[in-house]
Amino acid sequence: MQADEPLVTANQIHQLSELIHRDGIDLATVAHRFHEPEDFINPNQVKVVISRNDEALYFSRSPIPFNRDTAGTVTREWLEENPCYRHLGLYAYTRHFLESFTKLPPSYLETTEKLEQLRALDNGFRIAVGITQEVSIGVDTPEDAVALEMQIRQEN
Repeated sequence: MQADEPLVTANQIHQLSELIHRDGIDLATVAHRFHEPEDFINPNQVKVVISRNDEALYFSRSPIPFNRDTAGTVTREWLEENPCYRHLGLYAYTRHFLESFTKLPPSYLETTEKLEQLRALDNGFRIAVGITQEVSIGVDTPEDAVALEMQIRQEN
């Protein structure tokens, strides 16, 4: 768990535990659906595109997938019809992955997007992605910290 995801739940950790034990998986993480266009276009909210076998195809700070038919314009309705996912800063790793990953130099994609998981993809590691219904607030900006404080106050 990374410090910028303080609302990670026990269910999400359990989900990761199950994902990392899938055959051939090196790394596991979780994501949840975007519902708000402003969240989807926010570069501080990392997007993940997921394959049919629930593995990461790519991570980006840019809105992906790009809706060519609307020149990239995204609405709530479009997001409801076209699932797009926010990556949570939560990982499970195999020992083999960690031993290998630490010896790899940063990749072009990693240094461009500033996302370390792209180094894993760039080097052929498989990343399982579980979908969670539990929403988390990533704290990457002062505004995110305010939103987190408001959510905590609402829950108490």
